Amino acid sequence: MKPSILIELDRPRNIRLNTNALVKAEEVLGRPLSEFGTSFGLKEIRAMLWAGLLHEDQSLTLDAVGELMDEAGYEYVTEKVGEAITMAMGMKPENNDPN
Repeated sequence: MKPSILIELDRPRNIRLNTNALVKAEEVLGRPLSEFGTSFGLKEIRAMLWAGLLHEDQSLTLDAVGELMDEAGYEYVTEKVGEAITMAMGMKPENNDPN
């Protein structure tokens, strides 16, 4: 099982970007993730977060995830999705948490 990144949204949730999640994100975005390089906008961040949360809650919609992003803040969500992408690519995310 692919490891996950904890994110505090409406409740603690785990972003898991395994193969199925990455494919779902590509399907929603309409193009391969390799075309994005390191440039991700809100649409891409929302799609990646949505796909990474589906393993816990299949009922989540893109609109619902957008609402969760609004409440949590874009900078925080972008950081957490970035960590999940880094982990999905087989690299260890940087941990700036002193605890």
